[in-house]
Amino acid sequence: MNDTRKTSSTNTSAQDTVAVQLLRKHRNDVPVSGWRVLLKRLGGLGIGSAIVIAVVVLAAILAPVIAPYDPYEGTVTARHEAWSLAHLMGTDQSGRDIFSRILWGARTSLIGPVIVILGTALFGTILALTAVWFGGRVDAFIGRILDILFAFPNMLLAILAVAIFGPSIVTASIALAIGYTPYTARVIRSVALRERNLPYVTSAQLQGISGFVITMRHILPNVRTQIFTGMTINFGYAMIDLAALSFLGLGVQPPAPDWGLMVSNGQASLQQGYWEQSIFAGLAIVITVAAFGYVGEQLGGRRAAGRTR
Repeated sequence: MNDTRKTSSTNTSAQDTVAVQLLRKHRNDVPVSGWRVLLKRLGGLGIGSAIVIAVVVLAAILAPVIAPYDPYEGTVTARHEAWSLAHLMGTDQSGRDIFSRILWGARTSLIGPVIVILGTALFGTILALTAVWFGGRVDAFIGRILDILFAFPNMLLAILAVAIFGPSIVTASIALAIGYTPYTARVIRSVALRERNLPYVTSAQLQGISGFVITMRHILPNVRTQIFTGMTINFGYAMIDLAALSFLGLGVQPPAPDWGLMVSNGQASLQQGYWEQSIFAGLAIVITVAAFGYVGEQLGGRRAAGRTR
């Protein structure tokens, strides 16, 4: 009887040792992205894009300090002034300084996409990891939910949400986050499923570690690259969609400074030859989206965000 207990204890200890070794081996096999690896992957153009992103973020943060004028105040006598040292980008139809509104508009133009990508990463990761761990009917049920969301265009969801709850950047951002969720969940699920089937997960289960702990401590860290890459690429898509909603009057409301809204407000002035407001705001959108998109492409490509368009 004692021999049997000793044998059982020995087998359990050996099993635990194997589990620990597999966990350690797997952790050592996971590549660690240092600064050198990141810079090499980005390349020269990628580093330039990252600098552009940093400049836009700093402009949004420091707008109250570096903006030369109040973005909300203007004078009738200063309407449609050409760009000069006094007004680096000229003035709009209300006599407001366009450069100041561009700086302040970076805030609203960044806040919306941040809400979208954080919501998308949260919803998509929870759904993907839940589907992978439980599998079977749970996986099939979540898959049906994602298929239903795939059937609705993102902009249609945002327009419906705005029609029900009223125009708001928060409403539009949450609706877009829900619309983007299937793309992120699909990619995270495929990567997490591969992790789920590796030997270290089975060994951890045999060791008695709960599924929640395995998922949070081991599977989730190993899919973080796909999550961060998807967030980077989705940021650009979110900025375009939110700018389009503001252009249609369904997002940020005037007189708030916003790049998409500035493009819309300057549309009438274009016909009169005053192009500064629409062109400068449009360039800000294009350059920022291109920077985020290129960085995302270099980090992992569109597949990491589940995008094929």
